[in-house]
Amino acid sequence: MKDGVMVRNIVNVVVMSLVALMGTGCGPGAFLVRPVPADQKLSERQIQRDKGLLVFDKIAVIDVDGLMANQQRSSLLRTGDNPVSLFVEKLDKARKDRFVKAVVLRLNSPGGTVAASDAMYHSLREFKRQSGKPVVACMLDVAASGAYYLACGCDGIVAQPSSVTGSIGTIMQTVSFAGTMDKLGIKAVAIKSGGLKDLASPLRDLSSEEQEVLQKIITQFYEQFLEVVRNGRGGLSREKLGELADGRVFTAGQALEKGLIDRIGYPNDAIAWAKRLAAVKNAKVVIYHRPIGYKPNIYGSASGDIEVGALINVELPDWLTSSGPQFLYLWQPGTN
Repeated sequence: MKDGVMVRNIVNVVVMSLVALMGTGCGPGAFLVRPVPADQKLSERQIQRDKGLLVFDKIAVIDVDGLMANQQRSSLLRTGDNPVSLFVEKLDKARKDRFVKAVVLRLNSPGGTVAASDAMYHSLREFKRQSGKPVVACMLDVAASGAYYLACGCDGIVAQPSSVTGSIGTIMQTVSFAGTMDKLGIKAVAIKSGGLKDLASPLRDLSSEEQEVLQKIITQFYEQFLEVVRNGRGGLSREKLGELADGRVFTAGQALEKGLIDRIGYPNDAIAWAKRLAAVKNAKVVIYHRPIGYKPNIYGSASGDIEVGALINVELPDWLTSSGPQFLYLWQPGTN
């Protein structure tokens, strides 16, 4: 009886949500409504297979796309996956499967936060250390800043001819509403324990002291980025890297010429390279996927409930869900 009431309540909420959105006149023209299985652990799907009767070896393809942030992706009516959590979970599954001989990272991201980029890079390095399995990065549309940071942890980097990469650097974007507040007659007063407790507050302009404090942090994270690139791209001298690491992006051809990547190619080329590195002749290519809502590890949200909103997919842009100023390895034009 309780199950029947719960189902009716869910249906009612979904119907009311659809009616409300359609009534605004600005909602999408179609909705995706799908059931969510009870078991939401990662599932394996074969997307490609070499010829042969007995093909057991696998190449796992792991996608890293969108903004790299240690928080759940949100949309208007649902909460999605945490990119860091999902990445770690997929690496764990590939590590534990003895038939997975190598991994291909498909990168399509403008980067993200400093913390998330470094956490994913560390997880990748640990995967390689523990498993001994080679990893090849394959850059699709954009693999900039934090995504390039992650690629430097791989054994090789392939970029599509139309890829954009690079953007080596750190940024923190702040905003001040002080001028607007003055015009409106609004005054903000912070009761604080120290002079810098409200550092980077949007309610007032940054002081020169605050800019100096933030610049030191930015510089430290920038040096960390340079160290990662130097470790991953052994042929780059400190002087040459300094010339490239001014935040600019590069085409695949430019990146190859400057030593930031190894080859220009496509996902199949990255898969073939991964097979050679793993000394595998014939293999199946697999990806991992799962329904929304499962929380696998410490990077996942503490809340494990599946909300009704997960049944309706209405995406919001990443910039609209930003929680405030953050230290970023990010190519900002790529987030639009």
